[in-house]
Amino acid sequence: MTVDQVSVALTKDQAYALVDAVMERDDLALTASAHEDAETGEWVFEATVESPANLEAFNELARQTLGGDVAFAIEAIDPEINWVAKSLEGLQPVSAGGFYIYGSHETAPVPEGLIGLKIEAAQAFGTGHHETTTGCLEAIERVLERATPANVIDIGTGTGVLAIAIARKTGLKVLATDIDPIAVTTTVENARDNDVGELIEGVVAEGLESDVITGKAPYDLILANILAGPLMGLAPGMSRIAQSGASIILSGILETQAQAVIAAYAENGMPLLQRLQRKEWTTLILHKL
Repeated sequence: MTVDQVSVALTKDQAYALVDAVMERDDLALTASAHEDAETGEWVFEATVESPANLEAFNELARQTLGGDVAFAIEAIDPEINWVAKSLEGLQPVSAGGFYIYGSHETAPVPEGLIGLKIEAAQAFGTGHHETTTGCLEAIERVLERATPANVIDIGTGTGVLAIAIARKTGLKVLATDIDPIAVTTTVENARDNDVGELIEGVVAEGLESDVITGKAPYDLILANILAGPLMGLAPGMSRIAQSGASIILSGILETQAQAVIAAYAENGMPLLQRLQRKEWTTLILHKL
């Protein structure tokens, strides 16, 4: 596969807003990121796309998201390089919920009092930099302050950052599932790198359609950082696999979508406990009756 890099210098807020907009699409880019150029101090939006880049689609998305045209640059890049990972290498460490997420390129020590999670950039979502991931990490901290779960599942695990965070914090085994085999492979590798390989079971599964998922139910902690539409569709199934008293952490939800997701889960016996807001993204903590 040949790939191109689409980039443009923007303000920090604009760059992150455009990343969020691209991530809402599954047909536009392999990955998108925002970072500060170490030399110029400018914030840069970058997306890695299959060649040829659909510049018209990027221009239209920029107009919708930023309210005007921007001057995208396109660069053909070496197909021998994993640019999905390369485009994420420069991301700075992130602290959230008592965790410190960093890549192997980071040389500074993990700050005292935080649990370090080394999450490598890869062809899977979840480096810890997006508001949905940091929101989930904060939600995990709040849930664990109240009780220690016994049976945990992370649905749509991506890089496995949430499953690994739970395993590192509690020493519990976690079932980590994803529809994408690459994500499951990435999760298993990241778990091994974080010394919790024996605690993370990675399973390829579409939604909740897996004998492994149903066979290990009921769960007293369920995490799902995906998108609002799929989350609403999963609500009845989530209710079936959640035990009474379970905590359910949901994210990947825009602020404008949150009320519909809350209503769908309340209808299935999982009312809202807490709502966390990060920019335009919402993370929900629910309770199974």
